[in-house]
Amino acid sequence: MKGILYLEDGTIYKGKGFGKIGTTVGELVFNTSMTGYQEILTDPSYAGQIITMTYPLIGNYGINKEENESSKIFAKGFVVKSISDNPSNYLSENTIDNMLKDMGVVGVYDIDTRSITKKIRKSGALKCVISNEDLSIDELKKYIKENELKGDWMKEVGTKEIIHIPGKGERVAVLDFGIKRNIIRNLKHYDCDITIFPYGSSYEEIIEAKPAGVFLSNGPGNPKEAVEGIETVKKLVGKLPIFGICMGHQILALALGGDTYKMKFGHRGGNHGVYDKETDKAYITAQNHGYAVDGKSVEEKDMIITHVNLNDGTVEGMRHSKLPIFSVQFHPEGAPGPGDSAYLFDKFINQIKEEM
Repeated sequence: MKGILYLEDGTIYKGKGFGKIGTTVGELVFNTSMTGYQEILTDPSYAGQIITMTYPLIGNYGINKEENESSKIFAKGFVVKSISDNPSNYLSENTIDNMLKDMGVVGVYDIDTRSITKKIRKSGALKCVISNEDLSIDELKKYIKENELKGDWMKEVGTKEIIHIPGKGERVAVLDFGIKRNIIRNLKHYDCDITIFPYGSSYEEIIEAKPAGVFLSNGPGNPKEAVEGIETVKKLVGKLPIFGICMGHQILALALGGDTYKMKFGHRGGNHGVYDKETDKAYITAQNHGYAVDGKSVEEKDMIITHVNLNDGTVEGMRHSKLPIFSVQFHPEGAPGPGDSAYLFDKFINQIKEEM
């Protein structure tokens, strides 16, 4: 089965197809993780995007039900150098090819992923179309022009109803912008009494649950599109301890009156160095984001920058100078990636206890 990738700038990459037979358009991004392809594919933060893996061999240890970070694949497509049809792992239950077929996701392999990554680093994230339907170049050009990229995926990827997970510990309200399961696992580790609220939940609905703290989750898309979420967080500021991760970090910045901006190609992978200014320590972190917080804009709103990226100096964490509010751009829960910064969940729980 033939496969092809066509970029909006006219660049063409030819290879072979796998997964669902079809054609799809999305924002082409790259991830530098060497393992964790299943968690990456099922991370809701990739909604609307076509993922290129820089590591050359994908699928070698198979697929299993336990490693999914959500109920399905929200990414639009998957681009890799090489796939394995004979995975070797005692937990393996499926192949990467069958997983994409089962979840209706188009894949292309035998593509020069190194060239694609270098192009994205130079030009920025690009709109592209991938197909394994043997379409002509003219058909691909027409397809990419007729299909626009959506902005607000947060309304689609999160829960549609309030979910309560009982626990004997602190009561935590989770605002779901596209949360990963491993974040919930981390909160359950502390035996938190968790209530997960859908995107667009009001301040009144959240307060009615009588939480002792609020968690703002990760999620896909442009944080400025989350108008309802930003307004809700504005009302929560000063009322309860708040901890935000990734999209939650960006939404918190906007709710406080700060600003965010689209990065050239973002940070995606499990090997990003972050410096914690307050502990004078560096951590390797997992990341997945295409937007960042404008540091100067939040410093003017009583926020202190606590973490910075060691590669480009972008804001990776902040805390309020007076209120029990903090957030990070990276993923302390990993999955995939290191758990070096899991101490941040301790910090959140301790802040809740101090405020009670």
